[in-house]
Amino acid sequence: MSLEVASTVVRLTRSSSFTHSHPKALKPFDSGEIKILLLENVNQRGISLLEKEGYQVESIKKALPEDVLIEKIRDVHAIGIRSKTKLTKKVIQEAKKLLVIGCFCIGTNQVDLEAAANRGIAVFNSPFSNSRSVAELIIAEIISLSRQLGDRNIELHQGNWNKVSSQCYEIRGKTLGIVGYGHIGSQLSVLAEAMGMTVFFHDIIQLMPMGTAKQVNTLYELLERSDFVSLHVPETVETKNMIGEEEIARMKKGSYLINASRGTIVQIPPLIKALQNGHLLGAAIDVFPKEPASNGQFYNNELNSWTSDLLACKNVILTPHIGGSTEEAQYMIGAEVGAAIIKYINCGTSIGAVNFPEIDLRAIQDTDKTIRLLFCHYNVPGVLREINEILSDHNVDKQYSDSRGNIAYMMADISNVDDQDIRKIYETVSSNRANISTRIVY
Repeated sequence: MSLEVASTVVRLTRSSSFTHSHPKALKPFDSGEIKILLLENVNQRGISLLEKEGYQVESIKKALPEDVLIEKIRDVHAIGIRSKTKLTKKVIQEAKKLLVIGCFCIGTNQVDLEAAANRGIAVFNSPFSNSRSVAELIIAEIISLSRQLGDRNIELHQGNWNKVSSQCYEIRGKTLGIVGYGHIGSQLSVLAEAMGMTVFFHDIIQLMPMGTAKQVNTLYELLERSDFVSLHVPETVETKNMIGEEEIARMKKGSYLINASRGTIVQIPPLIKALQNGHLLGAAIDVFPKEPASNGQFYNNELNSWTSDLLACKNVILTPHIGGSTEEAQYMIGAEVGAAIIKYINCGTSIGAVNFPEIDLRAIQDTDKTIRLLFCHYNVPGVLREINEILSDHNVDKQYSDSRGNIAYMMADISNVDDQDIRKIYETVSSNRANISTRIVY
């Protein structure tokens, strides 16, 4: 089987000489040749970091239609997106120069991760930067649902004074069930306990509880014991449609369901039925199976056939996927993903990549004659032996290799090389039978 070869060399300027040894700052030979495309209004912090490196940065506030995206992506070395841009296999195959994808958000399900890895493209995200923002939103929604604030607000905007206390409650002494006890779930747990709630959680692995929270063995046990159920799980085969008619029927009568995780986790028609017949007293939904590609009057039955029925339900808070949409969260996401892109382009560091072997080497000490070889290849027997034979005539200061599935990645720092050596190493390594991409930085 023939292997598609995509070879790229990024040359780096040599630093000025110093009397003492210092870590060497690796940067592209001409930073201005590196082109970055940022979509969906990436936070200015991320833009500033990339511009500071001297890259050509184009920032667009919206997602692009597929045909425009394909045209744009052909000429860029890195792309930054949020949740609306879809980087499918079709799009990625057109990205001839692309080295790295930065998802300035939590999720990466909008990217074909396998297609990216097979082209030597690392994908980075920021899975934890907005944890506090999401947790605070859930607390706000718990209180709002308990007091029916959404309905009272709408009524008064319509001129209807409706002062009632029926089925309005304090949250103190109520039970919160958290499904998925990761960074968001655990922060929510702490905030909820501080407000006097009892917290149970369910997760597929055994975890150390925060505060006095208790882990339960099954999802059904959590549903049956909780006044509020909040979902914080990733989108996987196991979690898709995890809350359906049977699960909702297991929830306490008069309880509330909150979903700020992924739109495919909850089956909406059974939720609507439970709201209509009074089994549930309310719900808060921040994510949906299908979401508009841009802001505007797009939330209707053409998007999801049950939309009008959901809109008609009482005490339901609907928000447009804003769990992590705070200035603080977006700043942190911009900083984290921006830094990951820079480290990968400049140094080859893949720590934090979601589709790629995660490796790094300590910094090169300042010297004019040391290079870093970055070799992404198919994980087949004998390749490292072949590469080490190529490097056997040189002094390899340090080397690290790892694999993930059928993709492997090697970094090697090689000293005492001249321009002719660099060209020979690049040409021989990049022509290896298993090569996906080869870069040299120095």
